[in-house]
Amino acid sequence: MAQPTATASAWPEDPVPLALDTAPLPAYGSGSLADLLPTLAAGLGVPGCEHRIPELTPADRVCVFLIDGLGWEQIGNHPAEAPFLTSLLGSSLGGTGRPLTAGFPATTATSLASVGTGLHPGAHGLAGYTVRDPATGELMNQLRWRPWTPPHVWQPYPTLFQLADAAGVHTAQVSSPAFQDTPLTKIALSGGTFHGRLSGEERMDLAARQLGAADRTLVYTYYSEVDGAGHRFGVDSDAWRGQLMHADQLVRRLAEQLPPGAALYVTADHGMVDIPFDEDSRIDFDEDWELRAGVALLGGEGRARHVYAVPGAEADVLACWREVLGDRFWVASRDEAVAAGWFGPHIDERVHGRIGDVVAAAHDDVAIIASLNEPHESAMTGMHGSMTAAEQLVPLLEVRS
Repeated sequence: MAQPTATASAWPEDPVPLALDTAPLPAYGSGSLADLLPTLAAGLGVPGCEHRIPELTPADRVCVFLIDGLGWEQIGNHPAEAPFLTSLLGSSLGGTGRPLTAGFPATTATSLASVGTGLHPGAHGLAGYTVRDPATGELMNQLRWRPWTPPHVWQPYPTLFQLADAAGVHTAQVSSPAFQDTPLTKIALSGGTFHGRLSGEERMDLAARQLGAADRTLVYTYYSEVDGAGHRFGVDSDAWRGQLMHADQLVRRLAEQLPPGAALYVTADHGMVDIPFDEDSRIDFDEDWELRAGVALLGGEGRARHVYAVPGAEADVLACWREVLGDRFWVASRDEAVAAGWFGPHIDERVHGRIGDVVAAAHDDVAIIASLNEPHESAMTGMHGSMTAAEQLVPLLEVRS
């Protein structure tokens, strides 16, 4: 009997790596989280601040309410749970009905630093969940601030709140008391006065009072529990939907108390995607000899990895990661990621070595976990960090009085 002839369908080609120019870049300079406070501060007359988002109209009293983890797509997918937020979608980005972009990576420490300093990640330097400290060679967790590092050496630029306070604008942050003295707060959100309140309702009421405390005011308030429910249970869970409903009620509560001449902006630091609990969707670095080969440190998080190679192994690590993951992740060398503008239009010299020799950003609903070294993060249902729309797009909902 004649043997069957091999065909292209019988012998599939290797997956084609994703082209780096297909990664959707954040809108640095005109429509990212880093552009929000400079624009609002310019409207308040703060010297040196630029009106970067042309769609926004100045106001004398401005409040930014950041809801951790509440991306643009998550609001749009849940109109029943978030009727008030849904009613505001058309107001986003100055009435254009469009979202902002978070910046890369789309993670809390990076985004809060972008919001507070008005700088992109390549300048403020909080370039991931964990990054290598070039001075010590250790991984630095920039959310937990471990190991401890002098905050103003790590991030030396002033915050927009400090600039506004120095310009005579009444400036206040209203958040959980637990955040008052953290290094992340000091380098990203400090300036004016900090007011700690435990409940979301208390924060909304106090934020409204602070907003009316002077003729020119800048107030920031924050709610974290939407993100927490998403990480633990996923954005397709009843627990997450319950937190979304509560956040919706908080926004309405604050909006109904705005003093005259005020503008409320509701935004977020990132969105979130649920990652299935299977081996194909959760690639375990700690159990994968190919991915571990030549790697000295694994940084970042599951959907936005910084990979630090053993000296001399950089090219081999890049080739391996691109071969193994390149059809599901955008995999770039440090120089390629910098040149592509992933971290912003330029990189400060002190930040360059914090970026991985290889940077991997997820395209599909997949994550690179590390079950042994990162057991807590590896067990999360909802994750974020990459440049997909579900993670990267965040609202800029507006209410004026």
